[in-house]
Amino acid sequence: MTVKGIKGFSKLSKEGKTEWLIENYFDEPEKALQTLKGYWHSDASIQKLHDEFIENTLTNYYMPFGVAPNFLINGKMYCLPMAIEESSVVAAMAKAGNFWLERGGFKAEVISTKKIGHVHFVWRGKDSSNLRRFFDSIRQKFIDETNDITKNMRARGGGILDVELVDRSDLEPNYYQIKGSFETCDSMGANFINTILEKWSSILEKYISTTTLLSEEDRQIEVIMCILSNYTPECIVRAEVSCPVDMLTEGTDMSAEDFCENFVRAVHVAEIEPYRAVTHNKGIMNGVDSLIIATGNDFRAIEACVHAYASRSGTYKSLSHVEIKDGMFRFYIELPLSLGTVGGITSLHPMVKFSSELLGNPSARELMQIVAVAGLAQNFSALRSLTTTGIQKGHMKMHLLNILNQFEATQEEKVAIIDSFKDRIPSYQLALEEFCKLRGITVDEFVKKQ
Repeated sequence: MTVKGIKGFSKLSKEGKTEWLIENYFDEPEKALQTLKGYWHSDASIQKLHDEFIENTLTNYYMPFGVAPNFLINGKMYCLPMAIEESSVVAAMAKAGNFWLERGGFKAEVISTKKIGHVHFVWRGKDSSNLRRFFDSIRQKFIDETNDITKNMRARGGGILDVELVDRSDLEPNYYQIKGSFETCDSMGANFINTILEKWSSILEKYISTTTLLSEEDRQIEVIMCILSNYTPECIVRAEVSCPVDMLTEGTDMSAEDFCENFVRAVHVAEIEPYRAVTHNKGIMNGVDSLIIATGNDFRAIEACVHAYASRSGTYKSLSHVEIKDGMFRFYIELPLSLGTVGGITSLHPMVKFSSELLGNPSARELMQIVAVAGLAQNFSALRSLTTTGIQKGHMKMHLLNILNQFEATQEEKVAIIDSFKDRIPSYQLALEEFCKLRGITVDEFVKKQ
């Protein structure tokens, strides 16, 4: 099938976009159309809301939404909303919540909430000290001349924290930055910060063109771009759990001391071996991302920031850490999390509003703490499985239902096959063999029909 390009696609109606797409890319247009329509919301007003979140919307893409109850965080009980498609993540989270509920729960604290943005520009003068003298002379202008933009944020306790000139010409010829530090309260702050940065670029261009502190030749600058940074190493939250070592025996065949030794070694491996650290941290992000998505925050920005933070020493390392001291087990994590509870889709998406209410309508600082706990809880469950029974026992039993759905097994067949794996670890091949045995056909016969 040869498809020609199309001009003005965005100007077509939703129906027009859909018609063009399925006629040009699908062998069974009617089946494709029914698939799209099958995910439309029955409430037309909610569907219209979804359609307007992004461009060229055709339908909705569903993701499972589950909850993990029994999370005691700083003495308060929470039920955590989770939007994720991966088997066993929610189960592992709930298991960790239950485990630590009887051991004092989770403790969390926000260490700092500073966010950063830059005006990136080129200046070709020979003596950077002259540029710095000029910048110092107008530094207050960057604050005073954005008062109209920052007024509402300042009323909430936020605003501009600092503005400074950064010389990066050692890395890129003639490259400089105006670096801003910001407090954005309950907003993630991207639009707020970017608006200020663009204003700063015009302030810089206006005053440098007339200053007497620089020669006429040195008054030329080229603004490259104005943009916040999603790397927020000073927007940090810490979460931890702790209990006496002898309380760590539940659900394992090991002694508490053996379990701790294995657990500590597993964390240390992730601290020194990047190959393991990436998978270790991915598990942490299973918990983090599921909450980020459920609460309408930007998981791509969080992912990029967290992995940059894990590499800040020059080597990619574990985000979580463990220590055994005076008979006490302490497991903790520090994460850079720039989150918002106002703005964006937080007040628009029905399920985001549901998640917020479920969590008690938290502030951004409280949400930071909850999300950090989710990452720590997920990591604890994963490490506990890895160092005791192995990860596949629980994961594959959760994944078994997905396999059986691929086979289009009946409910009776699902019950029978799941029961057959009560005392053994399932795999795709073993599940296929059990399924074919129930159907009275060979594996080869089933495969040929697919």
